[in-house]
Amino acid sequence: MVVSTAADCGPDLVVGFEVGFVTSSGDQARVALADAWGLRFEDAAAVRRFVSYRGQRHLSGRWWSATTGRHVGYESWLERDHVMTLDFDPNVVGISSQPFWLFWPHEKPGRFRSHAPDYFARLADGSAMVMDCRPENRRNKPRDIAAFEATRQACELVGWEYQLVGVCDPVRTRNMRWLAGYRHPRYLITETADRLREVIAAGPLGLMEAAASAGDPIATLPVLYHLLWRHEVSTDLTVPLRARSRIWEGAR
Repeated sequence: MVVSTAADCGPDLVVGFEVGFVTSSGDQARVALADAWGLRFEDAAAVRRFVSYRGQRHLSGRWWSATTGRHVGYESWLERDHVMTLDFDPNVVGISSQPFWLFWPHEKPGRFRSHAPDYFARLADGSAMVMDCRPENRRNKPRDIAAFEATRQACELVGWEYQLVGVCDPVRTRNMRWLAGYRHPRYLITETADRLREVIAAGPLGLMEAAASAGDPIATLPVLYHLLWRHEVSTDLTVPLRARSRIWEGAR
């Protein structure tokens, strides 16, 4: 796979930043940022544990990714919604959570500050994106502001996109949550999927109309939802998904 390049920045411009991660053998490693840009962080193990305990403020868990066939951790519902969005994005081909520690010099000599971004995503063109999830009303602590800014600068130096994201659009997110229930390949029943593709190719139809035209809706609807998740057929997810929602062929 082609990966993003750091040829334009060179080691002298990324001095000060270091990256810590878990190797494929489970060992801890720490390298200069200039030596980390080409590593496959989409396959990296999380550098922090996802724990659950009585009274915790946020829900932790693991999301089964249809993109990778593996579980990806999350530490809040906000993170869950964003890892779901990454999983739904056809341009994303790899996802990992808490992929590395970013270290940069502290104000006190000889000490470092650190931050573990929430997600690393590999895109279909070989480029990469690093994501932090934090609601806008919880970005006001100086320590957090400094961490996000340092991460942005480090990503910029090595050619990775950086996104600091907040609360997702509620309507689109509810629609994706519904479709995500049918993301597993077990819902791709070939004969039913072929009938649905043929019906929808003839022209845009309502969701229930398309399902009924391809057979018993009880059998065809799960397959249709799976095709929507895979972007083989499309609908407008900015409005609530209903029986009359228009379905058309191919990605929008």
